[in-house]
Amino acid sequence: MDYRLSGQRIFLVEDDLMLGESLSEILQAQGAEVNWHKNAERVMSCLQTSSYDLMILDIGLPKISGFELLAQLREMQQDLPVLILSARDMIQDRVYGLDLGADDYVLKPFDLSELLARVRVLIRRRCGRAQSKIKVGEVCLDPNAHQVFYLGQLVNLSRQEYRLLKLLMENIGGVITRDGMEDLTRYSSCMDQEKGIYYYRNYNNNRINAIDMHKEDLDATEIKVFPYLETQDINYQN
Repeated sequence: MDYRLSGQRIFLVEDDLMLGESLSEILQAQGAEVNWHKNAERVMSCLQTSSYDLMILDIGLPKISGFELLAQLREMQQDLPVLILSARDMIQDRVYGLDLGADDYVLKPFDLSELLARVRVLIRRRCGRAQSKIKVGEVCLDPNAHQVFYLGQLVNLSRQEYRLLKLLMENIGGVITRDGMEDLTRYSSCMDQEKGIYYYRNYNNNRINAIDMHKEDLDATEIKVFPYLETQDINYQN
């Protein structure tokens, strides 16, 4: 299998059952996660609650055309790359689709290798725009949209919660100081769930720091900063 699209989330809107099923299987074989819809009716609501890297859009959809859906998408200032798939080969249709905001226009029937190459180009181009998304495990933070997604689902955060999460995700394995700068040292940690004690140690010193989570205000809105200490012992910080 080829995993060059590994981790990419693709939204496919195609009413042709045979083509939609084939494209889904091919993209998944490339490592992508595919959400396939056969019409445009629920697309906008899905895009408001989930994050995607690319949309492949058919024009000849029932009820709401691909052109109408694309116009709605751009009216909502969605910058999701859109690749149009269409049997309409008139130059007017291609120009109209691109002017509406499509990033590419591929005619049916198409060569599969060319389609996949165009998909990869659009995803690479998106990664190069502004600031790339930050992904840690199943959490994805989009700095451009100021949104956070977990397992592809939108997570509602306050402005302060978003800023704190962004800071932490940008400094994985570091210690955040009062000025928001990272001390470039990695650390190991463990949790005694029975006693509620959280232990962590920086790799470049022997001090083990311990935090009693029962004494912590877990609903606090301010960031609590502990001093960086280097002595060799166990330091109970609260």
